[in-house]
Amino acid sequence: MNGSAQLRRVGFSLGSNLGDRLATLERACDHLADLFGALRLSQVYETEPVGCPPGSPAYLNACVEVETAMPAQEILQLCLEIEKALGRTRSGTYGEARTCDIDLLYCGAETVSTPQLTLPHPRAHERAFVLRPLCDIDPALVLPGQDKTVAELLAALPPAPAVKPFPL
Repeated sequence: MNGSAQLRRVGFSLGSNLGDRLATLERACDHLADLFGALRLSQVYETEPVGCPPGSPAYLNACVEVETAMPAQEILQLCLEIEKALGRTRSGTYGEARTCDIDLLYCGAETVSTPQLTLPHPRAHERAFVLRPLCDIDPALVLPGQDKTVAELLAALPPAPAVKPFPL
């Protein structure tokens, strides 16, 4: 590793609303562990679809945090490869049901704005299905560009859509 590459905390949001949702999340975590080593994992939550076509099935969501010096663009490419390996197809319909969705939430304090990647994730701070599992990992986490902790951001959100612990 070169002298300029420093380990930083990198967060992912995982989601699945097609097929065996829990098995898909477990397999996504296996892939991430193979790439990055130790994972910090949240509980799994069942959530109502947000911004999805009417009648979309409920999601299972979780968050994962790793430490890595890998560049953000490379991490994004690996996430896309994991999604594809787990059966994700993209028709171009926004919010379509999916076997696996892996969103890169943050890479330390890095900010990125390209057509392929925006860091931190532009809507993470307003989504209970992201903030609730992030609170499991670190309720005192402050996302880049925010001045409140993830716990404070979550507390300020309306109670719907529901984010309920999923029994394992």
